[in-house]
Amino acid sequence: MRYTQLGRTGLRVGRLVLGTMNFGGQTDEAASHALMDAALDAGVNFFDTANIYGVEERKGLTEEILGRWFAQGGGRRDKVVLATKLYGNMTNDGTPWSVQSWPNHDRLSALNIRRAVDASLARLGTDHIDVYQIHHVDRATPWEEIWQAMDVLVAQGKILYVGSSNVAGWHIAQANETARARGSYGLVSEQCFYNLAQRTAEMDVIPAAQAYGLGVIPWSPLNQGLLGGALRKEQEGGGSRTSMGRSAAGLADPAVREQVRRYEELCARDGLEPGEVALAWLLTRPGVTGPIVGPRTAGQLDSALRALDLDLGAEFLAELDAIFPGPGPSPEAFAW
Repeated sequence: MRYTQLGRTGLRVGRLVLGTMNFGGQTDEAASHALMDAALDAGVNFFDTANIYGVEERKGLTEEILGRWFAQGGGRRDKVVLATKLYGNMTNDGTPWSVQSWPNHDRLSALNIRRAVDASLARLGTDHIDVYQIHHVDRATPWEEIWQAMDVLVAQGKILYVGSSNVAGWHIAQANETARARGSYGLVSEQCFYNLAQRTAEMDVIPAAQAYGLGVIPWSPLNQGLLGGALRKEQEGGGSRTSMGRSAAGLADPAVREQVRRYEELCARDGLEPGEVALAWLLTRPGVTGPIVGPRTAGQLDSALRALDLDLGAEFLAELDAIFPGPGPSPEAFAW
């Protein structure tokens, strides 16, 4: 495993992040524990989860699974940099997380931040969270209130750092300028939708993160399976299921299908696995700390680990850019 600093912090994390969204849903508890053991044995030390992960009738199940894994001892908790998130509705009556069922039981008010962190700590069976992330921007809550609540948690020792997820570049600037005015440390990471086929984060999110010293943690590095050999699996009759749907939906678009065809042919030409190439490409991108991988099997974890040693080379990277061109720098991409 290769390690790097998380943004401007002194925190050292692996260049692959173990995502746990499948735990408790697509992956049962025993298999989840086995995957975490294998990841830790391989040197993966950055684990990402969220309070809403699990199943609709039992949100928080994933954190509980992690908590029971930590409780097995063996230095598990001490070795892991633990990140979780808050924002979504935590009502466990089958209500979708995006649907508000009762006031102040979601989003980023100081009240819900206090409630959410204590609940996560209980489920995780730990006394602190290393990186506490807001799962989405809350346009109704001022940053001053958010930082006041987060600073209290830091002072109490319940969290160490604050990160963001799914925010715009200007939100990063607004958040960290507000933190600077308060004497707070500010955001240290941004978890964003970013992969070879979806590069809009290069317009403003990643430049803002770099300017303010945030580590970038891409989620969905295989673009819902499209970059993981989707056409080959389709031809083999295997499909490409992900937690957000099936890659077949993307392949229904002729333009996307053509891009994926060219991509898979390029990988096959050099004897490379498409999923490993997609991860290795992210590891070359400026500002990226490490992509989140959400394996459901030991084989998928092994494949992700192989990407760490994959050297794509300048010529191959240029060929990837030709298939999946980025938006270009901002504002030049849309102005002179």
